[in-house]
Amino acid sequence: MLIGSYQHNIDSKGRVIMPAKFREELGEVFYATKGTDSSITVLSKESWDELGKKICALPSSKTKDLQRFLFSSAAELIPDKQGRVLIPQMLRDYAHLEKDVMIIGTGSRVEIWDAERWNQYNNDISETQVLEVMNLFGL
Repeated sequence: MLIGSYQHNIDSKGRVIMPAKFREELGEVFYATKGTDSSITVLSKESWDELGKKICALPSSKTKDLQRFLFSSAAELIPDKQGRVLIPQMLRDYAHLEKDVMIIGTGSRVEIWDAERWNQYNNDISETQVLEVMNLFGL
Protein backbone atom coordinates (compact mmCIF):
# COMPACT_ATOMS: atom_id res chain seq x y z
CA MET A 1 0.00 0.00 0.00
CA LEU A 2 1.27 3.45 -0.92
CA ILE A 3 1.24 5.58 2.23
CA GLY A 4 3.10 8.54 3.67
CA SER A 5 4.15 12.04 2.62
CA TYR A 6 7.55 13.19 1.46
CA GLN A 7 8.76 16.68 0.65
CA HIS A 8 11.29 17.05 -2.16
CA ASN A 9 12.53 19.65 -4.62
CA ILE A 10 12.34 19.58 -8.39
CA ASP A 11 15.74 20.28 -9.91
CA SER A 12 16.39 22.66 -12.83
CA LYS A 13 15.91 19.79 -15.32
CA GLY A 14 12.45 18.89 -13.96
CA ARG A 15 13.54 15.81 -12.03
CA VAL A 16 12.33 14.83 -8.59
CA ILE A 17 13.34 11.99 -6.32
CA MET A 18 10.60 9.38 -6.03
CA PRO A 19 10.81 8.02 -2.46
CA ALA A 20 12.34 4.54 -2.26
CA LYS A 21 9.24 3.08 -0.56
CA PHE A 22 7.11 4.25 -3.46
CA ARG A 23 9.57 2.99 -6.07
CA GLU A 24 9.43 -0.45 -4.44
CA GLU A 25 5.63 -0.51 -4.74
CA LEU A 26 5.39 1.12 -8.17
CA GLY A 27 8.05 -1.01 -9.86
CA GLU A 28 10.79 -0.19 -12.34
CA VAL A 29 8.46 1.63 -14.74
CA PHE A 30 5.38 3.61 -13.78
CA TYR A 31 3.05 6.19 -15.28
CA ALA A 32 2.17 9.80 -14.49
CA THR A 33 -0.79 11.78 -15.74
CA LYS A 34 -2.98 14.71 -14.80
CA GLY A 35 -4.78 14.15 -11.53
CA THR A 36 -7.48 16.02 -9.70
CA ASP A 37 -7.03 19.25 -7.76
CA SER A 38 -4.07 20.31 -9.95
CA SER A 39 -1.95 17.35 -8.88
CA ILE A 40 -0.16 14.61 -10.79
CA THR A 41 -1.33 11.02 -10.40
CA VAL A 42 1.29 8.26 -10.53
CA LEU A 43 0.30 4.62 -11.07
CA SER A 44 2.19 1.35 -11.31
CA LYS A 45 2.27 -0.29 -14.74
CA GLU A 46 -0.27 -2.85 -13.57
CA SER A 47 -2.68 -0.21 -12.26
CA TRP A 48 -2.19 1.92 -15.38
CA ASP A 49 -2.95 -1.05 -17.66
CA GLU A 50 -6.02 -1.97 -15.60
CA LEU A 51 -7.32 1.61 -15.70
CA GLY A 52 -6.78 1.79 -19.46
CA LYS A 53 -8.67 -1.45 -20.04
CA LYS A 54 -11.61 -0.29 -17.92
CA ILE A 55 -11.85 3.06 -19.65
CA CYS A 56 -11.46 1.62 -23.16
CA ALA A 57 -14.09 -1.05 -22.47
CA LEU A 58 -16.75 1.64 -22.10
CA PRO A 59 -18.33 3.47 -25.04
CA SER A 60 -16.04 6.27 -26.20
CA SER A 61 -19.09 8.55 -26.40
CA LYS A 62 -19.15 8.41 -22.61
CA THR A 63 -15.40 8.37 -21.89
CA LYS A 64 -13.80 10.49 -24.64
CA ASP A 65 -13.22 13.48 -22.34
CA LEU A 66 -11.66 11.27 -19.67
CA GLN A 67 -9.56 9.46 -22.29
CA ARG A 68 -8.26 12.78 -23.61
CA PHE A 69 -7.61 14.14 -20.12
CA LEU A 70 -5.67 11.09 -18.89
CA PHE A 71 -3.99 9.61 -21.94
CA SER A 72 -2.87 12.77 -23.75
CA SER A 73 -0.91 13.94 -20.72
CA ALA A 74 0.45 10.55 -19.66
CA ALA A 75 4.15 9.85 -19.40
CA GLU A 76 6.17 6.74 -18.66
CA LEU A 77 8.53 7.35 -15.73
CA ILE A 78 11.72 5.35 -15.25
CA PRO A 79 13.80 6.26 -12.19
CA ASP A 80 17.52 6.86 -12.69
CA LYS A 81 20.18 5.40 -10.37
CA GLN A 82 19.52 8.17 -7.82
CA GLY A 83 15.77 7.45 -7.82
CA ARG A 84 14.91 10.61 -9.78
CA VAL A 85 12.17 10.75 -12.39
CA LEU A 86 11.71 13.41 -15.04
CA ILE A 87 8.33 15.08 -14.80
CA PRO A 88 7.40 16.33 -18.29
CA GLN A 89 6.97 20.10 -18.63
CA MET A 90 3.27 19.76 -19.49
CA LEU A 91 2.61 17.96 -16.20
CA ARG A 92 4.78 20.37 -14.20
CA ASP A 93 2.80 23.27 -15.66
CA TYR A 94 -0.54 21.58 -14.97
CA ALA A 95 0.35 20.95 -11.31
CA HIS A 96 2.18 24.29 -10.87
CA LEU A 97 5.38 22.50 -9.85
CA GLU A 98 8.33 24.83 -9.59
CA LYS A 99 10.47 23.93 -6.61
CA ASP A 100 9.01 22.42 -3.43
CA VAL A 101 6.76 19.41 -3.97
CA MET A 102 4.93 16.93 -1.81
CA ILE A 103 4.83 13.31 -2.91
CA ILE A 104 2.03 11.52 -1.14
CA GLY A 105 0.71 7.98 -1.02
CA THR A 106 -3.06 7.60 -1.26
CA GLY A 107 -3.32 3.83 -0.92
CA SER A 108 -3.43 2.70 -4.54
CA ARG A 109 -1.61 5.59 -6.18
CA VAL A 110 0.92 8.34 -5.61
CA GLU A 111 0.16 12.03 -6.05
CA ILE A 112 2.65 14.81 -6.67
CA TRP A 113 1.59 18.25 -5.48
CA ASP A 114 3.09 21.71 -5.31
CA ALA A 115 3.92 21.91 -1.58
CA GLU A 116 2.07 25.17 -1.03
CA ARG A 117 -1.05 23.88 -2.79
CA TRP A 118 -0.89 20.66 -0.74
CA ASN A 119 -0.69 22.63 2.51
CA GLN A 120 -3.63 24.81 1.44
CA TYR A 121 -5.67 21.75 0.47
CA ASN A 122 -5.03 20.19 3.89
CA ASN A 123 -5.97 23.41 5.66
CA ASP A 124 -9.26 23.56 3.73
CA ILE A 125 -10.40 20.04 4.67
CA SER A 126 -12.68 20.05 7.67
CA GLU A 127 -12.89 17.31 10.24
CA THR A 128 -16.61 17.12 9.48
CA GLN A 129 -15.91 16.24 5.84
CA VAL A 130 -13.55 13.46 6.85
CA LEU A 131 -15.94 12.11 9.48
CA GLU A 132 -18.81 11.99 6.96
CA VAL A 133 -16.80 9.73 4.66
CA MET A 134 -15.50 7.62 7.57
CA ASN A 135 -19.11 7.03 8.64
CA LEU A 136 -19.84 5.51 5.22
CA PHE A 137 -17.32 2.82 6.12
CA GLY A 138 -18.51 2.40 9.68
CA LEU A 139 -15.30 3.87 11.12
